[in-house]
Amino acid sequence: MEQGNRPIPNRLQLHRKILRYQQSHVAQLLGLKNTVILSAWERGEAMPSAINLIKLSVVYRTFPNELYSELFLQIKEAMKEKESEIHKSE
Repeated sequence: MEQGNRPIPNRLQLHRKILRYQQSHVAQLLGLKNTVILSAWERGEAMPSAINLIKLSVVYRTFPNELYSELFLQIKEAMKEKESEIHKSE
């Protein structure tokens, strides 16, 4: 799930490295069979499911929106615009 051809911006690798975890450690904590999908998440080629995003936030001791802060801000701005359109039409 890319944004066009651009990777999905995230801070997964940063948070993993802050805690000095290897991808194999995180994969094991999440119950993943290997690191392939975790690597794809870190590269921004895919998004974790809601459950895995929550698990990642617990493992990395942060909030989900911190792991995807740029995407969160983009979505927040888009939602504000839609809310504004709804209020204009009332």
